[in-house]
Amino acid sequence: MGSYNKGQYGRTKSMKRKVCILLAVLMAATLLPACSKKEEPKKETKVEKEEPKVEEEPEEEIPANQNLLTGLGDLSEEAIGKRPVAVMVNNIPAAMPQYGVEQADVIFEIPVEGDQTRFMALYADYTKLPKICAIRSCRYYFPAFSQGFDAFYVNWGIDDSIADYLQSLGLDQYDGMNNPGGLFGRDEERQKAGYPLEHTGYFDGTRFASVVQAEGKRTDLADDKKDTAFRFNGMSEQLKPAGGDCTKVDINFGAQSATLTYDEASKTYKKDNSGEPQIDGKTGNQLAFTNVFVLETSISVRDDVGHKELDWQGGMDSTGYYISNGGIQKIHWAKEANNEWSRLRFYDENGQEISINRGKTYIAVNYANQATFQ
Repeated sequence: MGSYNKGQYGRTKSMKRKVCILLAVLMAATLLPACSKKEEPKKETKVEKEEPKVEEEPEEEIPANQNLLTGLGDLSEEAIGKRPVAVMVNNIPAAMPQYGVEQADVIFEIPVEGDQTRFMALYADYTKLPKICAIRSCRYYFPAFSQGFDAFYVNWGIDDSIADYLQSLGLDQYDGMNNPGGLFGRDEERQKAGYPLEHTGYFDGTRFASVVQAEGKRTDLADDKKDTAFRFNGMSEQLKPAGGDCTKVDINFGAQSATLTYDEASKTYKKDNSGEPQIDGKTGNQLAFTNVFVLETSISVRDDVGHKELDWQGGMDSTGYYISNGGIQKIHWAKEANNEWSRLRFYDENGQEISINRGKTYIAVNYANQATFQ
C-alpha cells in the first residue's frame, strides 16, 4: 500500500487551482469583447428632397412691326420707326358719314365753337393712309396734343389768331388751303348729294408718303418718340380696370353727345354720335375702340367767335376715367407744363402710370362732370 505524501498532494491541488484560474481568465478574456461590444445604431439614410424647379416664363416677344399707337403687330415694314399722321375731321351730324376714320388708331374728340365736336384722327402708318373726308380746320389745342406723338398734321384752314402759335410749334403741317402736293380736293359725290361745301373736303392719304418723301421731310421718329405712345399690357393680356363694371359711357359735349357701348364678342366699345351709330361711309362699319378715355378739363370761350380756351396740360390733380374690357378706373392725366412736345400720360390715384390694353383708343377731352358710366 502506498504511502500518503501530504506535500505532494498540496502541490498538486495548488496546481489544479492555478490551472482552473488560468482557464477562467482565458474564458473571460474570450467572452469580454463579445459582451462589451455594443450594437451600433443603424444610420438613417437621409434622402434630400429636390426643390421643385421653377420654370422661368419666356420673355415676351414684341413684334418688330409693333404699331406704337395700338401696341399691335400690324405696321407695314416701310412704316417701322416712322412718324404718324394726325388728321382733323369734321364730326357734326350734318357731315355724316365720314370716311377713312375706321382705320385711325387713336381718335381725339374735343369741343369747338358752339360746343360741337371735332375729331383728330391719328394713323401710325403714314404709308397706308386712306382717303379721308370731311377734313376741317385746326384749333390750337389739337396740335398741342399731336406734337406729343411727333405727328405730321393735316387740316383744312385755321383760326387766324393762332397762326403765330402754330409757327412756334414747328408743326409739319399740310393745310388744304394751300393744297400741298395736290393732296386735297372736293368729293363730287357729296357735292351732288347736297352736302354743304365745308363737309366735302377730302385728304388723299394714299398719296401722302410719296409727297412727303419727294419734299424731303423728316419721316423718322424723334429719338424720344421711338417707344410706344402709351404703356401697354402684355401682347396676350386683356385686363379689366379694377374700379368696377362699365359697359356704357355717355358723354355730353353740349351741342353733341357720344355714347360708347361695350360689345362682349369683340371686346370693344362701339360708338354712337348724337344717338346714331357712327359709321365709316366707305367700309360701312361702326367705329369701335378697345380703350376709352374721358379726360375732364377746364374749357371756356375766349373770343366773340366762340373759339375755346382749353387746358391741354392736365396735371396730377386732374380727373379722368379709363374704360376697357367691361371695366372702369378713375385716373389722372397729364402732359408736362407748357411742353406740347411731351407725351400724354395716364396715372392711377396713387400717382403710378397705368398700363392699357392693346388696340384702338378713343379719347374725349371735355368739360367736367359731363359723362355718365353704367
